[in-house]
Amino acid sequence: MMKYLQKLGKSLMLPVACLPICGILMGIGYALCPATMQGGEMNGFLNMLGFFLVKAGGALIDNMALLFVIGVGVGMSDDHDGTAGLAAFASWLMITNLLATGTVTTLMPSVAESVNKTLAFDKIANPFIGILAGIIGASCYNKFKGTKLPDWLSFFSGKRCVTIISGVVSIVVAAILLFVWPIVFGALIAIGESIVGMGAVGAGIYAFLNRLLIPTGLHHALNNVFWFDTIGLGDLSHFWAGETSADVTWSLGMYMSGFFPCMMFGIPGAALAMIHTAKEGKKKVAIGLVASAAICAFVCGVTEPFEFGFMFLAPALYLIYALLYGIFTVIVTLIGFRAGFSFSAGATDLVFSASLPAAQNTWMILPLGAAAFAVFYVVFRFAIVKFDLKTPGREDDDVEAEKKAVLSNSDYTEVASIILEGLGGKGNIKTLDNCITRLRLEIKDYTLVDEKKIKSAGVAGVMRPGKNSVQVIVGTKVQFVADEMKKML
Repeated sequence: MMKYLQKLGKSLMLPVACLPICGILMGIGYALCPATMQGGEMNGFLNMLGFFLVKAGGALIDNMALLFVIGVGVGMSDDHDGTAGLAAFASWLMITNLLATGTVTTLMPSVAESVNKTLAFDKIANPFIGILAGIIGASCYNKFKGTKLPDWLSFFSGKRCVTIISGVVSIVVAAILLFVWPIVFGALIAIGESIVGMGAVGAGIYAFLNRLLIPTGLHHALNNVFWFDTIGLGDLSHFWAGETSADVTWSLGMYMSGFFPCMMFGIPGAALAMIHTAKEGKKKVAIGLVASAAICAFVCGVTEPFEFGFMFLAPALYLIYALLYGIFTVIVTLIGFRAGFSFSAGATDLVFSASLPAAQNTWMILPLGAAAFAVFYVVFRFAIVKFDLKTPGREDDDVEAEKKAVLSNSDYTEVASIILEGLGGKGNIKTLDNCITRLRLEIKDYTLVDEKKIKSAGVAGVMRPGKNSVQVIVGTKVQFVADEMKKML
């Protein structure tokens, strides 16, 4: 299970890499054009430029789920084939259309009578469904890419049938979600309602659950309880309406304020811990991913590039991450720091919200931010090192060392033939894939593997991570060997 999650995490790296620059563009855009966030007229070149940048960044941020569909579909497939991405996209379209509010209320008119159920299906196009569609597309590709049909259906044999099967599977999944999704969504709303009266502790529990549910998209259920007027609360809407705590029955802003130190300073602290604990040969890779994500979080509060970068690689660390949000929210609520956001808890929203009547002690972001940076850094560094967590830059593949491996035979066909023979022949191969330096194979019978024979091909080494798994370290020429072996298979 853990290996599957780590493979899923790696498949998310490509779409996640697209997001930080978009978040930064949106932060700059909001700074140049406050009307984009606060409303009002847009006049002058800077306003227009800001609006343009917000829309440019939003093009990907607002469609993050679609990026996950393609990224997971291609990344989780055995040979990273685009067919899996197409199948994943077909799955996404099928599920989101079948579970769109209009479709659901037509099939089940009673849904329209429930605000919570309607809200659940309004939020169906989320990253969780994107990842699910990606997994469906990749799984169907891996299972059915070699399917042979009767002659009269031969046109649909092989890869052409993958998208069709993916669509059929998606219909079944949508039928299940039709009943399950509103129940889970409604349960979370009920949980939210139950912790409203718990003061600072309730705010902390909410913040913890908010982060914990990010991967599933179900955090929207809680957000609508606390930020909007679902049950008459509306922390966000009342804050930006210019009201104060005297106008409501709770301390206005308490369900938003705790996110600011965590997103603006805690994430950069955690990112620095990841960089410091990355393997020597992979520090630049880690910097490229998490540093840009940290800047994105600080400027405009877009945290997904950071969170999706490690939540599946190290789920236990993500649980700790969510817990830190809960703890800081309790502290922030008790000491009286109040700020609000209309987009997210980044520096841009902090500046804009500081002038609103409900804002209090916004100067405290400095000591709170310093504390968040230090705590996130220490906790992340300790957990990563103590439990050897596979955060960006700490993956098992020692790629930098293996890049130096030199294949002793430049006849790739011969090398592939010898390796295949050492693996027990093509009849013993279930799947073949490769990374930057290794052949990755799933085999049927491990007793047929002859490591000496494989090494006689001039490869750098052979690894057996599992009973039915074999990895052959070839070096940077691995793609050529893999191509020849695929022909033989």
